[in-house]
Amino acid sequence: MRRSERKSTDPDLGVSAGRLLFAVQGELFARLAEQGHPDLRPQHGAVLAYLDPEGSRATDLAQRSGQHKQVVGKVVDELEALGYVERRPDPADRRAKLVVPTERGLDQMARSDAVVEALERRHAEAVGEAAYAEFRRVLREVTELQRAWRETVWKSPISPDDPPC
Repeated sequence: MRRSERKSTDPDLGVSAGRLLFAVQGELFARLAEQGHPDLRPQHGAVLAYLDPEGSRATDLAQRSGQHKQVVGKVVDELEALGYVERRPDPADRRAKLVVPTERGLDQMARSDAVVEALERRHAEAVGEAAYAEFRRVLREVTELQRAWRETVWKSPISPDDPPC
C-alpha cells in the first residue's frame, strides 16, 4: 500500500488532528461569516479562542495558544484593524497592555461559543454522550502530553519559521 493511501485509510495522529482542526475551522468560520463576521480567518483563532471578555495580555494569549508572541502580535494588529479588539493599558500594571474585545469582538466570541457548542452537541448525539466525553478526555490528555514534550524540548512555542524536527 502506498503511503498516501495508508494516510487516507488509516490516518496517523497528525493527519487525524489536522483533518479535525480544518473541518472544525471550516464550519466555524463559515457559520461566523453567515452571522456577520465574514472577515475572520482561522489564524485569528490564535487570539479570539483564548481572549477573555475583560481582556488578556498578549503574552498570555501566546502561551495559551502555543504561538510565538510575534505571531500573536501580528494577529492582534489584524484584529484591531478589523475592529474586533483594542489595546488598553493593564490596570494591574500600567507598563503592560491588555488586548480587549470590542463590542464586535464580544459578539463574535458569543457566536463562536454557540457554534462550537452546537457542533459538539451534534457529535455527542451521533456517537453517544459517553463515547464523546471519553473522546474529549483522551484528546485533552494526548494534547497535554504532546505540548509537554514541546515545552521541554523547545522551551518555547514553535513558530512557523522554526525548522522541523
